[in-house]
Amino acid sequence: MRFIKVDELKPGMRLARPIYSKKGVLLYERAQVIKDAQSIQSIKGFGLLGLFILEPAEPVPPFSEDDMAFERFQTVMSFEIADELDVIRRQKKTERLSFIVTSIIKEYGNETKKINFFQSLRSTEDYIYKHSLNTAILSAIITHGLNVPLAVQNTAVTAAVVHDIGKLDVPPDMMYKSEHTDEEQLAIHSYERAGYDILRDTFISNPGVTRACVQAESNLRLMERNEPPLENMQIASQVLQIAGMFDKLTAVRMDETPMSELTVFRTMLAKPEYYDKDAVNALLHSVTLLMPGTSVELTGRKKALVLRQNDDLMRPIVLTFDDNQIINLADRSSYGHLEVVDIMKTMDNRHVMDQETLKRLGFAPQTEVEA
Repeated sequence: MRFIKVDELKPGMRLARPIYSKKGVLLYERAQVIKDAQSIQSIKGFGLLGLFILEPAEPVPPFSEDDMAFERFQTVMSFEIADELDVIRRQKKTERLSFIVTSIIKEYGNETKKINFFQSLRSTEDYIYKHSLNTAILSAIITHGLNVPLAVQNTAVTAAVVHDIGKLDVPPDMMYKSEHTDEEQLAIHSYERAGYDILRDTFISNPGVTRACVQAESNLRLMERNEPPLENMQIASQVLQIAGMFDKLTAVRMDETPMSELTVFRTMLAKPEYYDKDAVNALLHSVTLLMPGTSVELTGRKKALVLRQNDDLMRPIVLTFDDNQIINLADRSSYGHLEVVDIMKTMDNRHVMDQETLKRLGFAPQTEVEA
């Protein structure tokens, strides 16, 4: 499976992921073949940056009902958020924000099992809305993992939905450049601050929402400048910062290759002064990572296949490709010199595995979130 820009689509290519309308109606199914130039023109009308396409001989990868529901939810709710942010910008009041936040918490703020966090396809027109939605979903997941009061969860998810409202006024030719000058960075920050003024007026009765947005953004700026982090950050701020950066760094972008989830987690855990360790671990144990069938690169450029997760999710049991050796990376006395460096971007569908065979061998997939 690979990401193809819309301008590079060709007849005969097969879709790896479904495409839904703004109402959640299935328009294109997985494995559907792009028939002709007319189909390509129709797909371009959706304004997407590109699509995930299957390799010519690649089987259709596993995709559960939960996975389909997640993609559908992303599509529908991103349009809801777009409409609501427009209302807030024009009227400095909310109409359906409570419904949006409640829906996100209901779907992903009470999960008892891990979810497959699929990145949504984005265009320059909907990037901010989809980023806001994904950040809100991740915030709901993290706050549930932290077992915080519902009021705190509500504040964190609300802040996630509205935190980038100021960026909607940034000129697109500036917003989506691969690199920014110092002057452009200052200009973008000024738009962000103007957005916070809108939020202050909108959330007079709930100042914690604006405070979370301001603190999360300020702490990231301090990290970029290698300055000491903010003190006494509220939980909602810590959650928003982690959720926002996780989505930003793993998202499909046209200007640079996204980081793997593993790399993002490792980066955050290495900076506990900026990223709250408990919040990062709450997310780490709530989304699928290094599941059985994942191809990985180990220390020394050694390639392997994940057979089973361990309590330490960064050190699973793997099967090496070069010598077919089963290695338990959790056994540090024997394999302390080895670790998973990153997830391989494979094109040969090695992640598709016979789950029944795995179970017979005692390597049943683990999907439940540990208590």
